[in-house]
Amino acid sequence: MSRKPAKPTWYPLDNAGVLYSAIQRDRYSAVYRFSAVMRDPVDPAALQRAVDKTMPRFPGFAVRIRRGAFWCYFEPNPNPGPFVKEDMANPCQPVRFREDNEWLIRVFYYQRRISLEVFHAISDGAGTLVFLRTLLAVYLRELGHAVPNGPGILDITQPPRREELEDAYARYAGHRTLRGRLEKTAFPNTSPAEPFYTLNVTMGLVPVDQLRKAAQAYHASVTEYLTAVLLQSLLENQAARRYRHPRPVALAIPINLRPWFPSETLRNFILTVRPCIDPTLGEYTLEEIVKQVHNYMHLHANRQEMQAKLTGNVQFTKNRFLQVIPLFLKNPVMAFSYQLVGVRPYSGTYTNPGIFRVPPEMEPHIQRMEVMLGQATRPSPHCASISYGNTMAITFAGTGVSSETERRFFTHLVKAGIHVKVESNRTR
Repeated sequence: MSRKPAKPTWYPLDNAGVLYSAIQRDRYSAVYRFSAVMRDPVDPAALQRAVDKTMPRFPGFAVRIRRGAFWCYFEPNPNPGPFVKEDMANPCQPVRFREDNEWLIRVFYYQRRISLEVFHAISDGAGTLVFLRTLLAVYLRELGHAVPNGPGILDITQPPRREELEDAYARYAGHRTLRGRLEKTAFPNTSPAEPFYTLNVTMGLVPVDQLRKAAQAYHASVTEYLTAVLLQSLLENQAARRYRHPRPVALAIPINLRPWFPSETLRNFILTVRPCIDPTLGEYTLEEIVKQVHNYMHLHANRQEMQAKLTGNVQFTKNRFLQVIPLFLKNPVMAFSYQLVGVRPYSGTYTNPGIFRVPPEMEPHIQRMEVMLGQATRPSPHCASISYGNTMAITFAGTGVSSETERRFFTHLVKAGIHVKVESNRTR
């Protein structure tokens, strides 16, 4: 009589997880946050019950990280938690693997806000939003509201499915790789650092219809338009410093691979593209920058190029020589490589996971959504945005003293006729 195979007690990290586990430091936070601002004050007891009921449905989030001789790996976390906590002044704190009962996710509340922080080695934004959407649905049910399961809301009474834990990078890796090249060093957009760990957060709340109208005037998507405005703001930052030899201005834009490579994974499945403007070629108008970004995205965000890039990443971690290097030697090498190819060629990051959609039964209970990225490897701000209803929240977060980037960015939007309401935790 055959028996069903036992559930795995551990599983390897995917390509993105390998990288984030190697570069996580006290002065770099591979943590991001999604928040839902509710219509009513949060009930922390109901939220804790919702967390307890939701976690078993998401085994990929209920893990701790372990260091093997050659690679890190995940295993189920047997410790109590995660526990709902009151929010803190400086969000997205770096993960310290032995603290907080070894949990790699955090759940906070403050007045009407529910926040979920996730270590990026576990999941990307698309996977985390499924978790958060399900958690919010369960929370509302705990309050007595009837909320159905549906697209993006998993049934917590059903067992997890194997597809949700697949390593989609490995599944779709082919044989052709994209020949990499070392990109030029970009304008770093740094400023003096705040005291450790002080994360300056500035958020602009923008009407989506006004933003869409401004983007359509340039025949661009909202993401392309905002990318161009951010590039323009960075060009102005660099010009104000009057460098003799200005550098290119470039952004890391994460791309969700699921539209090209169907997968139900809740783990990481993203790659980044690099729209870039080189000021040594001359001055650019916003219209020209938007056109550059639009053409770049259409040229490089395609199935063939994406598959070649992910194939190269998978082959890198499968390299036989790399396999036998001890972890304590491997991680510093990977961290140094990340500085060369993941930091040096970029002026910052901009991510837009898009529209947060929920069933009609949930809509009256949520006022808006928010997103932010944690501390960069250097004191420069990252940018992230998410929309819900007719409100997009655009958030800058960084440990630098300067607020020039966000000031220029939101000023450009106001000059374009877009209403912006700004909130910040800055004290000066």
